[in-house]
Amino acid sequence: MMIETTTLPGVLLIKPDVFGDARGFFLETWNRQRYAEAGLDKDFVQDNVSQSRQGILRGLHFQNPRPQGKLVQALKGVVFDVAVDIRVGSPTFGQWYGVTLSEENHWQLYVPENFAHGFCVLSETALFAYKCTDTYNPSAEFSLRWDDPDVGIQWPIDSPQLSAKDQAGKLLKEFPTEALPVYQP
Repeated sequence: MMIETTTLPGVLLIKPDVFGDARGFFLETWNRQRYAEAGLDKDFVQDNVSQSRQGILRGLHFQNPRPQGKLVQALKGVVFDVAVDIRVGSPTFGQWYGVTLSEENHWQLYVPENFAHGFCVLSETALFAYKCTDTYNPSAEFSLRWDDPDVGIQWPIDSPQLSAKDQAGKLLKEFPTEALPVYQP
């Protein structure tokens, strides 16, 4: 497997080895020892899978307290996946990184704790998997607006379908400081 750093410290693009032939393919999506040796030494405690239609945008979500690191992958279909640094005092505060994840490239993205995360579906449908470093805590979840002009994400869709929660998301500058995590070098 190959692990690439991105423009946001801690956000990692993982390109697993894929072994294929006329019958199909095989790939390892998680092996604690191998990923730790490659620099991703995390304890994942919850796995999630979501299915979405084309044009759906989920996010940008984060939890504080009890932040979740997420190792994500498109199992079926194509998504544009995004991480946003929301750590107050970080040199990359408010910056984003995006990448296309698909069933064809098999790539994974690791989004560390204290980053907002979201994705939009580009294919007819998508099956999306998350490994999380903490359990879901709805009372600690927040939603950053997908179209925050100060963040400036260049989404590959113009008018996504959003949940009511995501429609009510806030701009980054609207969050009280205590709602956002603090950068700790």
